[in-house]
Amino acid sequence: MDSVCKTHVKLLVFDLNSLTQRRSDPTNFLRKGIRVSRAETLGTVVSTELKLGKFLKFTIDDGTGCIPCILWLNHLTSPYFSRRTPSDVRLLASKAAAFAATVRIGAVVRVRGRIGSYRGVVQITVSDVVVEKDSNAEILHWLDCIRLAKKCYDVPP
Repeated sequence: MDSVCKTHVKLLVFDLNSLTQRRSDPTNFLRKGIRVSRAETLGTVVSTELKLGKFLKFTIDDGTGCIPCILWLNHLTSPYFSRRTPSDVRLLASKAAAFAATVRIGAVVRVRGRIGSYRGVVQITVSDVVVEKDSNAEILHWLDCIRLAKKCYDVPP
């Protein structure tokens, strides 16, 4: 079931922390034998660390565990983005700055991004962050994760 590899798979932090990294391809992880590379999770921001012009690192807690998230803010200075058009890089930089401005300790946020590993710890490299205003968002996310695991992710091939 490689169909979930390029999609944002809704996972609880417990599931993210139990992923195994593929030795042959460190950008892909396995969840019960299924390749995943992108995830969506939701939780409360419990810590933040801002390095101006470089990154915002924050940790979210969903009740099953904590996961570090990294939001890169160095789009205008990083050679990684040199292949993109200047207007695209400026747009990415402004979106990242806007996302960073919304992340506050105590906020309930929905994070989507690429699953990665830094110093042996699973983390999410953030592509977007949304502050949830609905008080039911956390329980709905839990229910979605359970339903999707049963009906999509844990189905034998």
